[in-house]
Amino acid sequence: MTIKVFGHLAPDTDSTGSPLIWAWYLSEVSGTPAEARLLGEPNTEAAFMLEKWGFAKPALLESVSEKEPVVIVDTNNPAELPEGINGADIRAIIDHHKLVGGIETRGPIDITIRPLACTATIMHDLMGEDAAKMPDQIKGAMLSCILSDTMEFRSPTTTQTDKDLAQSLAAELNISIPDYAAEMFAAKSDISHFSDAELLRMDSKKYEVGGTSFRVSVLETTSPGIPLGRKASLMRTMTEVAAEDGVDHVLLFVIDILKEEATLLVPNDTVKTLAEKSFGATVAGDTVVLPGIMSRKKQIIPALAL
Repeated sequence: MTIKVFGHLAPDTDSTGSPLIWAWYLSEVSGTPAEARLLGEPNTEAAFMLEKWGFAKPALLESVSEKEPVVIVDTNNPAELPEGINGADIRAIIDHHKLVGGIETRGPIDITIRPLACTATIMHDLMGEDAAKMPDQIKGAMLSCILSDTMEFRSPTTTQTDKDLAQSLAAELNISIPDYAAEMFAAKSDISHFSDAELLRMDSKKYEVGGTSFRVSVLETTSPGIPLGRKASLMRTMTEVAAEDGVDHVLLFVIDILKEEATLLVPNDTVKTLAEKSFGATVAGDTVVLPGIMSRKKQIIPALAL
């Protein structure tokens, strides 16, 4: 039976590219039939990566069947995975996020969770000498994943391992990292055809702080003025999204990739208190700028307090 390889809901570039990379490795190197799947439509940067490197968009996956063989990448959180995941035959987990818990398996499996910026970097290491067999298409996906997750090495999650691999891949592909990253970030910044609700869910994770539940959303962009120009309607929509998604509040951090700072929308007193207690900020209006804040995983989620 073919193994389905997939990442988290609301797939970004790493959760779109890494399933393609690992499905290639399983099928072409390990001799185990595998196919990449997506848990939702890819964001604009991920869609750009698919087109740039000639990939067909992987089929969408809404649920998994009992005992269906799967590999989970770029997450280990059941809340970000398909319905029925604990009934599936999970063969492996490859991830770079903190261990959440809640996944059940049918037996011992291979689990690799490492403190690197990108799942694709971990995959390269797991391949060992077989990484030399990667075609340019797979190398391109891997480079894209690393540049996206590190924000071209600006993110504090970046390690020397991620950077060295990206530079090696770019040299092999004869690609300028600054030029290619600029193309990727321009694609990511094009949010014109997304509704406010789609933007709030596009790159988000649920998190609880002191008994209060949040959907923590980030928008990484080189043109922060575009989403901030929709501030009023985004804040109105936050209430609707929170109610529909079963959380108390939505947090939206607009990450300015070039200035290396975040702007947090502050629609109510709860978010105002959270901003002040979490980041030592002084909030005087409906937004607050947080210098140096770029990573939800390393800087935002660990700091949240009420």
